[in-house]
Order: sequence, then C-alpha cells, then structure tokens
Amino acid sequence: MSAAVPPRGDDEAVRTKTGDAQPGELTTRRLATVRSHPALTRLAELAARLTGAPWAQVSLGADSQAVAAAAGSDVSVTGAEVPLAAALCAAAATSAGPLVVADAAADERVASLPPVRSGPVRSCLGVPLRGQDGTVLGALCVFGPEPRTWRASDVALLDDLAVAAVTELELSALAVQYEASRLRWQLSIEAAGIGSYDWDLLTGELEWDDRLLEMFGYDRAGFGGRIEAFYERVHPEDLPRVTRALEAAIAACGEFEAEYRVELPGVGTRWIFARGRALGDESGRAVRLLGAAYDTTARKDTDTRLARVLETMSVGYASYDRQWLITYVNAEAERLIGMSREDVLGRNVWELFPAAVGSPIEEHYREAVATGQPVSFDAHYPDPLNAWYEIRATPTPEGLSVYFLDVTARRVAQEEAEDARRAAEDARGEAEAAREGAERTAQRMQLLSGVNEALAATVGLEEAVGRLARLVVPGLAQWCIVSAVDDRAGEDSGRGMRDLGWWHEDPALREVLERYASLRLPALAEDAPARRALRSGQPVLVREAAVQAIGSALHSAEARALLAELAPRSVLFLPLHAGGRVLGLLSLFSSDPERHATDAVVGTGLDVAARAGLALDNARLYTQQQRLAEGLQRSMLTSPPEPDHLQIVVRYRPAARAAQVGGDWYDAFLQPDGGTVLVIGDVMGHDVDAAAAMGQIRSLLRGIGYSSGGTPAAVLSSLDATMQGLGVETTATALVARVEQTAAEEREGLTRLRWSNAGHPPPVLVSPEGTVTVLDGRHPGLLLGVAPEFPRADSELAVERGSTVLLYTDGLIERRGQSLDEGLERLVGVLADLAGADLDGLCDGILERMLPASLDDDVALVAVRLHPQDRPRPPEAGPATH
Repeated sequence: MSAAVPPRGDDEAVRTKTGDAQPGELTTRRLATVRSHPALTRLAELAARLTGAPWAQVSLGADSQAVAAAAGSDVSVTGAEVPLAAALCAAAATSAGPLVVADAAADERVASLPPVRSGPVRSCLGVPLRGQDGTVLGALCVFGPEPRTWRASDVALLDDLAVAAVTELELSALAVQYEASRLRWQLSIEAAGIGSYDWDLLTGELEWDDRLLEMFGYDRAGFGGRIEAFYERVHPEDLPRVTRALEAAIAACGEFEAEYRVELPGVGTRWIFARGRALGDESGRAVRLLGAAYDTTARKDTDTRLARVLETMSVGYASYDRQWLITYVNAEAERLIGMSREDVLGRNVWELFPAAVGSPIEEHYREAVATGQPVSFDAHYPDPLNAWYEIRATPTPEGLSVYFLDVTARRVAQEEAEDARRAAEDARGEAEAAREGAERTAQRMQLLSGVNEALAATVGLEEAVGRLARLVVPGLAQWCIVSAVDDRAGEDSGRGMRDLGWWHEDPALREVLERYASLRLPALAEDAPARRALRSGQPVLVREAAVQAIGSALHSAEARALLAELAPRSVLFLPLHAGGRVLGLLSLFSSDPERHATDAVVGTGLDVAARAGLALDNARLYTQQQRLAEGLQRSMLTSPPEPDHLQIVVRYRPAARAAQVGGDWYDAFLQPDGGTVLVIGDVMGHDVDAAAAMGQIRSLLRGIGYSSGGTPAAVLSSLDATMQGLGVETTATALVARVEQTAAEEREGLTRLRWSNAGHPPPVLVSPEGTVTVLDGRHPGLLLGVAPEFPRADSELAVERGSTVLLYTDGLIERRGQSLDEGLERLVGVLADLAGADLDGLCDGILERMLPASLDDDVALVAVRLHPQDRPRPPEAGPATH
C-alpha cells in the first residue's frame, strides 16, 4: 500500500500500524447495540479536522455498512445502511491495511462505486476497525472532493483514532450488556415472587423490599424498619423456633433457614419460607444478615389436603425422595410396619429396612425410578415383620410413591393348600408303592414315578391328556391314544368320547397316527373293543390279530387303511376311572410280537390308568371351575359396540389358578355425541372382593362417561370423586380413551385419539404401515382411590385411518424375572410382526405369543381399528351400531 502514496518532501513512507491496542471482545450482536454513539461522532469530526478532509465517517458491520457517525458538510447519513458492494468504507474494512486512494476515478478498486462514479468523492483514506481477535468491525474513512496525495502522518493519525473507536465501541457494548443482565435478574426475582431483606446488626436497622413488605402486610410508611415489626407478624407458636434459628445463625456467623406462619390483619395465616446468611467483620463477629423469602401457602394447602386423603386410605402409603429418605407415611403404613412416623421420617429406607437391600423390593424400586414406569409385585419381608406385601411403586418428580397391602393371610392359605396337596400325593405314592410289591421292575417304577410327577403338575384337560400319551410310550406300548368322555354326552353309550392325545415311538408314523385318530371314533361300531371297555368300565385286551379285530368294527375305508399301515398286533383298552365314573380310555398298541401285553404290562397299565383317572378328574374339575370363574368375570363385561368404520375387538384371559377371579376389566361404549369410549382397568387384588370392586368401578365409569359426555380426564376425575363419596374403598389403575372426529378431520382421513391415564400401562399405536409407537402421553396420573381432588390431564393425537390402537392390562407384559420395560419392548416386537393381520388375528396372536402356559394374573385387551372412511365399511367390522 505504501507504493500508492507518492513521496512529498521529507515525509516518512506510509506505514501500516497494527497491534497498538487490545480492545475487549466485541461481537456482531453487541455491535448492533452501539451503532450510534456521540463519542464516535467526535472521533469522526477529529479525523476530518486533523487531516483537513471535508468529510469523515465511522461505518460498522459485515454484511452491510451502517454509518455510525459522520462529520463534514453532510451528517444526515448517520444511521444509514449501505450495501457492502456500494460502500467506500467497505473497501477499507476488508483491506489488509490502510486504503489510500489519491485519485478515486483512476483507481480500479473504487472507481465503479456510486460515491465516485456519480458522486462528489475524488480521494479517500480509510483504515479498518479490528477487534482483539482480528475480526473486522467496520472502518474509519475521510474523503475529499479533489484528487489528493495522502501523507504517511495522515495514515498514522487514522490508525490511532481507529484504536480509540474500537475501545469506545467495546465499552459501550459492555455497558449495554450489563444493563440487560441487571434487568433480566430483576425481572426473574419479581416473577418468582421473592422478597429480600438486609438487617444491620450493629444499628438494628432492618430494610425490606416492596415484595417482602407486601408478604408481611405492611406499607412503606407503616413499617418501622426494626426487627420488632418482623416478630409482630410471626405466629406465636412459631416465634420461639424462628427466634432460636436467627440467634444461632448470628452466633455462628452462618446460615439461617426457616419456614413459619405469619398472621396478617384482615387476611389470616400465610406460610413463609426464608433463607439468609450472617456476614462477619474481620474479627468474625456477625454485623449484617442478608437473605430472601417467598410465600409457600399454596404448597402447604395442597400438602395438607393430600395428607388428609392419604390418612383415610385403607392402603399403606409411603413416599421417598431421590436420596431414599422417607418423607411421609400414612396411618395405615404405620400400622403395617409397626413403627410410628416419628421413628421413620427422614430415615434412609435401606438403613431402616436392611433386609430389603438386594431383595426384589430394592430391585423393583430402583427399576421404577430408573425407567419412570410404575411396577407391581408381591414381596416378603422377614422378621421382625415376617409378612407378605402386595406392592405398587410409582415414580414421581420428587422420588417414589409406594402403596402396599398386607397379603400374608392369602399367601399362607395358598401355601397350606399346596402343602396339603403335596402331602396327599406323597401319601398316595406310599400306599401305591406298598401294593405294587417286589415283582414290579425298575422300569415300571420309573414309569409310574414319571406319570405321578407329570400329571400332578397339570391343570388343563388337554395338557393332562397330551402328557399321558407321551409318558406311556415306549414303556408300555409302541403307540397309544388317550380319549376323554365328553360330559355333555353322558355315560349311557360311550359315544360321547374325544381323542385328545396320541403318540408313536416312530417319528415317521406320527402323521399317520394323527390322521387315524381324527377318523376312528366316528367310524367305530357299537361292538368295537374300545366301546365295550367304556360301557363295562373293565379292561379289554386284544392279544393277537388286532388289525382284523379292530378293523372289522370300523365303518371308514380310510380309517381301515391307516390302521393297516400302523399294523398293531395287540392292543389293551384301559378305562380311566375317578369318583365312580369312567372319564376316558387309554389305548395301548404294540406291533412287535416281543412287546405284547404281558401280565406285568397289564398290571402297570392298570396303575397308570388309576393315576391318570385322578389326574383327568382334577383337570376336568379345574376346567369346570375355570369356566365358572371366567364366566363370572365375563358376565360383568359386555360386548363392544360397532360404530361406523370402527372395529373393536376385546379379549379376556383369566389367571391359571382355578376359580380365581380378579380385578381386570375392559369396556367400550358410545357417548351421546357419537364419540367412542374405550376403557381398560385393573383393581388392586386377586380375589372375589377385587372382582366385586371391579364391577362397581366399571359400572360407575360407564354411567359417568355416558351421562356426562366428558373427556377421558373429566370422566376419571368424576369417577375418583364418586368412589370417595360412595365409600368404594379400593385402589385401581385405569386408562380411558375417546375416539372422536371433526368434519375437517374426516376430509383429511384423520381421527383424534384423546386419552387420560390413572397409573395404567400406556396404550400402543400401530400405523397403517406397521410402525409401532408407545403412546406415553403425559406422566401417568395418580391411581384411582388415592386423591380425587388432584387434577387429571388429557393427551391427544391425530391418527391416520387404517391405524390400530391397543389397550391392555399389566398381566400381558409383567412376568417374574422380567421388567415392565422388557415386557413392553417384547409387545412392540410382537405387534410389528402381526401388523398385517386382521384385528381378531392380531389379538389372538398377541395372547399366543406373549402369555405363558400358566398365567399368574388376569389379562384383558381392547383393540380398535380405524378403517378408512372413503370406502364401504369392511365386513369384518360387523354391522354398524350407533
């Protein structure tokens, strides 16, 4: 750049001056707040005067040039925005050093710019304004109307003024930032409703801000400015405690903290929480107490109402904070654990109950906190409590809420029944072993032992029959068929018989045997050996030529052909007795002459038949009891409606224990405005009382939902209040969903799903493309029967037509040794696999894949499919009912 300035006399060469100043950081954002400043105007005037130029400018910005200050004949341009490409100062701002232009019209760098091409500028000198980090902030420029040779001293002067301009910009920006920060802090304090105080301990002067005066019911004129004004407002019962806390903080030159009541004239009692710190002099003596306070009355009122509700609950309740300290126990909890709340509050739960450490209790509690999902389980706590508890743990923002019932009596009864069953089985086994005698072989003993163990563990008729068929092959025969008498057909002719189990030792003949078993009973003549054994109740033995003896009594040619392929040589038909009646028939077939029915085989077969008869009788009784229990449960559940283009499918599967009814339920009904309501729920407990409570709650919810036409949250709130008012003393989870649609949504092919959750597992959505989503919605609300006055909220989602929504009870995803998250993840995978199935197939597939052979808990499902409305209602949705 020095070569562009011709020498004049002894002037030194033009130089670039950099690094002489260290301005603070000046960002583009802060730069925008100081684009117009009087000090910059004075610098522009000084630059014009000292260089003898008629015009000067300070311009700022990167994307465009804003004139922050101007001096000379035209200062009206101050504040104007000039595009980067049209600004002379932009050339100076982006140059590596000073921009020195002696003849603007002849200098290709600026000749095309508007101030030169059609304006008065004929010469120009400019230097960039650079921040501490080298960022270009703008430029300081002087201009002339005639060509001019600029001196090196002019360049040095502008360099010095540029440093001063950057420093002024930095100071202005810092001042603006400080004022903004101070205003934000003041607004935050006011929004939080916090008041502050300053007590001079040497003079006794007490200063309160306006917010604190308002909290204590004073105006500025009526406040005396002494500590007595504070003591006058504090409730007399709290004053000694507060005074001691103040004195302790002053004596130790430490912190003060207290929550206390104040009595306000004409207003009543309010709660205040205050904190402060005593400040000391060089000797350590407290000289001032500074602090803040805020009104906690609303929180105290809420806590009081909640405590009243919790104290009346018939369920034990305890709450823990995130450090596992016990923050609350109700009266029932005190009774169940045998300790008063004074003994437990503030204590660590793991230190107070050390036997829970490492147990399922700790495992489930920590799982609930980690996953944010409620858990339910049974657990035993040893001495000194020595009791079984049914526990439901629900995570909260503060920590964990725990509800628990003493179920020791129920567990003891179950264990006693199991002990009695085992004792009876042991006694039978000993008596049978004594009768068998020394002639029984080791193989026979092993077979009988296997039959005993296998059949004792069966509860279903098909399961018992299927196990028996596999047990006797190959010990007693090469293949067998086990049949059961159908109770509905009676015992008069033996025609009411079903083949329920079969097995062949040769895998290649198992399909042949299966086909034969499906054909033989309808084709049996009245004089067939199998029917004679059923009618007489006595064994029937065909020692030789069994194909001819049995085949001659078969009316089906295909059955005779299959029998010939199976080629039995001998067969033994053994009736299965129990309670003075024939319950079934065990048919033992042998094709090998060396394995015919010897006396030993017949004797062992009779023993097996006796045991099998008892097992079948137990299975029959269990099936009857299970049908009775399921019928009782289903009698309290109704068929779902069939609204237009909505298909609703429900399923209920009872627990595996006989005559065990529980508290799971579902419901679906239409509200008067046409909205479809879906309900799923679970009453705490697994007995007849739980089923009765379920019936009450279901009926109440159905009536409230229909008559009020309210949203799910409103229905749950009304139900909770009604339960309390009618004295329904139980707790339950429930999820209520409503399917609704506006005319605009119908045109768009959408339907709105609105739901509210009372501590229940979340619903699951399957999109038309098969994507599976768990609808967590808002945080699960409180269980029903805990605190009716607490508000409930609705969640909502616009759902595509063709989607499927699934509601379910926790028995579907909760298993021993499996967390709820794992169960829910498994359900999502199953739904993804079954997404293309029809709705009935989807529900049946879920139950088949998710449930074990023996259920510990009831399971209920409600599934709704939103069929597209731009085509006729599909046949599988049934006839529409409104």
